[in-house]
Amino acid sequence: MKLLVVVDMQNDFIDAALGTKEAVAIVPAVQKKIEEYRKAGNPVVFTRDTHQKNYLETQEGKNLPVEHCIEGTKGWEITEKLDVADSKVINKPSFGSMELADYVAGLAELEEVELVGLCTDICVISNAFIIKAKVPELKITCDGNACAGVTPESHSNALNAMKMCQINVI
Repeated sequence: MKLLVVVDMQNDFIDAALGTKEAVAIVPAVQKKIEEYRKAGNPVVFTRDTHQKNYLETQEGKNLPVEHCIEGTKGWEITEKLDVADSKVINKPSFGSMELADYVAGLAELEEVELVGLCTDICVISNAFIIKAKVPELKITCDGNACAGVTPESHSNALNAMKMCQINVI
């Protein structure tokens, strides 16, 4: 079995508070990947960056003083262009998710996990590394064509860093 992890494909990261043209551009690739996994009978899990109204008072908020992904807002929602269907959705208060890593580690017969989404250089790489630390023998793949970073350069740097840590980058 293979698992697809769709990282933070939320309105605020695509075309709102922290959106970029690169994020908008990957939506069709992420849609296609979800369809492929479901057609093959493989599960899809979504992560959702989740902040509270006191975001600007947090460490992250002090370093990135742009309110985004505030729980319950339109920006926090996963884009309606992606079908969440009956998929598991994991709310994460930080870049990486221990809950996601535990979920992945608990899946029997899992042969590979593939990550797509936003942002390559923050949340995608963080989750890939946490999963790698939790399940070191699991094949982990990142589809660079279905990810976007804060900048094209930081996207490329993150893909190279994942390659160096034995994460398969396609």
